[in-house]
Amino acid sequence: MPGELKQARAKLFARLRREFHVDRVVDAMEKVPRELFVPEASRHLSYEDIALPIEMNQTISQPSIVALMTQALELKENDRVLELGTGNGYQAAVLSLLAREVYSVERVAPLAKNAIILLDSLTYSNVWVRQAGNMLGCPEEAPFDGIMVTAASPRIPSVLLKQMAEGGRLVIPVGSLHEQSLLKVVKTNEGFSIKNLGSCRFVPLLGRGAWERPSLTLGATRDTF
Repeated sequence: MPGELKQARAKLFARLRREFHVDRVVDAMEKVPRELFVPEASRHLSYEDIALPIEMNQTISQPSIVALMTQALELKENDRVLELGTGNGYQAAVLSLLAREVYSVERVAPLAKNAIILLDSLTYSNVWVRQAGNMLGCPEEAPFDGIMVTAASPRIPSVLLKQMAEGGRLVIPVGSLHEQSLLKVVKTNEGFSIKNLGSCRFVPLLGRGAWERPSLTLGATRDTF
């Protein structure tokens, strides 16, 4: 790794450790080589706190929002996790170091294929990437202790609530096409509690119970505060 990239990496993780109070999350992020998950032309920016473009008009999330969403899941080593929106597999790689099993679904077939190849090459053996179906999530593998959605929904999809285990946590951006609130939903004996983690902007989540028009993805920005 070039010296400038090493310096940027050290600076980024020092800042994340000051801002986020779960060392286990930042430790996991630090173990994942983010530079291998971005196109070669952007690798010099791998450890800047920004989202970077990848294939198919998508992005890799900015590190601070990865840390925020991952911390909110409160993962334990034996947890089973569902991710909606694999992208290039970076977030799934981070989750794999914190949980027992990670199931990740991706609607864009070339992205899913590339993520599988990359994750396999880096020996993240507890991650299973699947092509997204008509129904949101992965109901055949439910229930999940944690569900992370890396695309925005107009509402909290009931189909995902049904895939949560007792005590499970769901982190999802909810709002309009232009701005959303990042919500943390916890399933309890009495129902569901909801906490607003702040404003954000993601591409639309496509599927029944979310946005159903593929044309909505054009020109959208993903994972920014």
